Amino acid sequence: MRGRNWADGRPVDVERTLAPLRRGAGDPTYAVDPAGAVWRTARTPDGPGTLRLVVAAGRVEAAAWGSGATWLLDRLPELLGGGDDPTGFTPPVGPVRDTARRHPGLRVARTGLVFEALVPAVLEQKVTGKEAWRSWRELLRRFGEPAPGPTPAGLRVCPPPAVWAAVPSWEWHLAGVDGKRAGTILAAALVAGRLEEGVELAPAAAQRRLRAVPGVGAWTAAEVAQRAFGDADAVSVGDFHLPGLVGWALAGRVVDDAGMLVLLAPYRPHRYRLVRLIELSGVRVPRRGPRLPVRDYRRI
Repeated sequence: MRGRNWADGRPVDVERTLAPLRRGAGDPTYAVDPAGAVWRTARTPDGPGTLRLVVAAGRVEAAAWGSGATWLLDRLPELLGGGDDPTGFTPPVGPVRDTARRHPGLRVARTGLVFEALVPAVLEQKVTGKEAWRSWRELLRRFGEPAPGPTPAGLRVCPPPAVWAAVPSWEWHLAGVDGKRAGTILAAALVAGRLEEGVELAPAAAQRRLRAVPGVGAWTAAEVAQRAFGDADAVSVGDFHLPGLVGWALAGRVVDDAGMLVLLAPYRPHRYRLVRLIELSGVRVPRRGPRLPVRDYRRI
């Protein structure tokens, strides 16, 4: 085990800052234990690692295990938004501003791990969250490895690209993943090294590199940019629910993607930051129709 304490003089809400990295309540790479400590696993360039984070006495106390432990501890500040700069951001008056006041420690996390963010984003394409999260759990349980360290039960580490590339077609089917999404993950696995270089590129160039992978569009690239690059301005254009939520929060009406971008434009370069606050604000679009059905590709 290795450890590190960190503080930068600003409040940091560890759990809410890292919440976008969690893929559902049963995510095998993420847990919050009864003591309130946040556990996260990662496939680092140095190998698998487990990170445990707890806030005490105004600082974050971190412990890490595995061959990736040093890598994770070295990058703890950027993971917790140490480089996230909210200068110039003023949230709109109302519930969103109230939310910002209640959560001054909310930051945009930056993992620096592209492929690890890309796989679950691809799984979430064109399906409900429950479907995608079930697929992620099942694939991690079959092909991930046990997380190093004395972790909560069931924690796993995301497999490396070579393992994803070798997943048989029937295993994708059993996990409820259709051929198109499986093919996108395979294509990304074959160029994973080039994708990881995106952390050193300007945001627009990094997203262009992601979108060069067949099957990766604007929505998927933005989802990866938010998490891997810590891009506080990346907007998930093409999301089924987001335009309505943003429109309702900022204008009191449902809008489409184009309308959402117009409403968010005054908040550049903090559009994703604003979206996170909207999601936490409790604002919801009144429901006027049935929920999307949950499909099970294993029965097709």
